[in-house]
Amino acid sequence: MDIRVLQYFLTVAREGSITRAAELLHMTQPPLSRALMDLEQELGKQLLIRGSRKITLTEEGLILRKRAEEMVELMEKTKAEITTSAENISGDIYIGGGETEGFRIISKAAESVRAEHTGIHFYLFSGNADDVTERLNRGLLDFGILIEPADIKKYDFIRLPAKNKWGLLMCRGHKLAEKDYITPDDLNNIPLIASRQSMAHNELSGWLGKEYESLDIVATYNLLYNASLMVEENVGCALCLDGIIPEYENSTLVFKPLEPKVEVGLNIVWKKYQVFSKAAEVFLNELQQQFRKSNSSNP
Repeated sequence: MDIRVLQYFLTVAREGSITRAAELLHMTQPPLSRALMDLEQELGKQLLIRGSRKITLTEEGLILRKRAEEMVELMEKTKAEITTSAENISGDIYIGGGETEGFRIISKAAESVRAEHTGIHFYLFSGNADDVTERLNRGLLDFGILIEPADIKKYDFIRLPAKNKWGLLMCRGHKLAEKDYITPDDLNNIPLIASRQSMAHNELSGWLGKEYESLDIVATYNLLYNASLMVEENVGCALCLDGIIPEYENSTLVFKPLEPKVEVGLNIVWKKYQVFSKAAEVFLNELQQQFRKSNSSNP
């Protein structure tokens, strides 16, 4: 498959019209239509349903759209890495991770890098461990921020000097809001909103002393902000990490830690034998320096 034809296909898929796509691509309709038909012939599948007013994608077309977006993104990323000069380091760094207050450490390293190299830009992808490692393995991310527990055997990593606590996010008027901490018995018969990260379930099962699935899970979340809105609307209380949803004086929500305490660490990971762009190398070096300073100041 020609990357240029994939870009044609993506433009048509986005616009839903060969006419509009041809205008954006600065070409006439006949060669664009021919290129798309050649692509369908090459794959042996119909990709587009050509309606009288709008073009839609077949099931195979939807699959190709997802993969083509990744392929074009990876091509652009690779092109930028190769063309960066040693004298004037610039480029894009792609970082994925879950929501955590520990991301401040990454932010400080990014600020230091930008102070020296204004041509370096950062692109953040938010998701749970499964989302992040999938994109990391495909080369769409340079670094992943994984909240423990996470399977990091196939990655190189730095364990960051940050800890997060598991707890319960609830409305201030909830019956558990006056407690200093939350025990396993407190969760009996309480509607809960829980993270979809499967490895976290195992850790919380150990804390509960019973199967995680025995809890009354009424909803699951990938990222916490939308889940916090469900907490505000009394759908349930959210099992989550501290520091993600700020608690203000007049906030309607309150966070209470679990007892016994359940703390998790944070790792920044990258693929083993990764060939970094110059920009990513600079960022990793800065992060390693900050890590060494942190260790030397906390013997």
